[in-house]
Amino acid sequence: MRKKQASLIPIERIDQSILLIRSQKVMLDSDLASLYDVETKALTRAVKRNIDRFPGDFMFQLDQKEFEDLRCHFGTSSSWGGRRYPPYAFTEQGVAMLSSVLRSPRAIAVNVEIMRAFVRLRQMLATHADLARKLDALEKKYDTQFKIVFDAIRQLMAPSKNQSQRRIGFHASKKRP
Repeated sequence: MRKKQASLIPIERIDQSILLIRSQKVMLDSDLASLYDVETKALTRAVKRNIDRFPGDFMFQLDQKEFEDLRCHFGTSSSWGGRRYPPYAFTEQGVAMLSSVLRSPRAIAVNVEIMRAFVRLRQMLATHADLARKLDALEKKYDTQFKIVFDAIRQLMAPSKNQSQRRIGFHASKKRP
């Protein structure tokens, strides 16, 4: 039986790297490169050499508007220094495919941690959906005297209006380094 080893990357760091773009949970190439401890250009070169492994549902490049919104949201450089081209976004399947392209021991270990983060996120979302179903059932069971309570709970559960580019994770409000 394998002994559970300490995480190579803090869970929070991975969770903060998961974004919601185009209604998909993704990680950007620069965040992945940082986690893998490689340069972003080395990661994208490896991906481009194996582009057949990364169809559109595994990876896509942000369009110019998404890129500008991302830069504004996180306050990154735009004209002198910093990134000048839109990043690539990798879905969970794309991140998994990276393990076949980047074969270093660190890449393998980091991929395992990232896959676990996606699973945790999926479990949290499933719990949220289950809670919404239970709330519906309770609302049907009780009369209008509890309507205010149910409305307040629903308001707390509703996603915020600015969630399209919001980072998802445990510390979503923190700015990136």
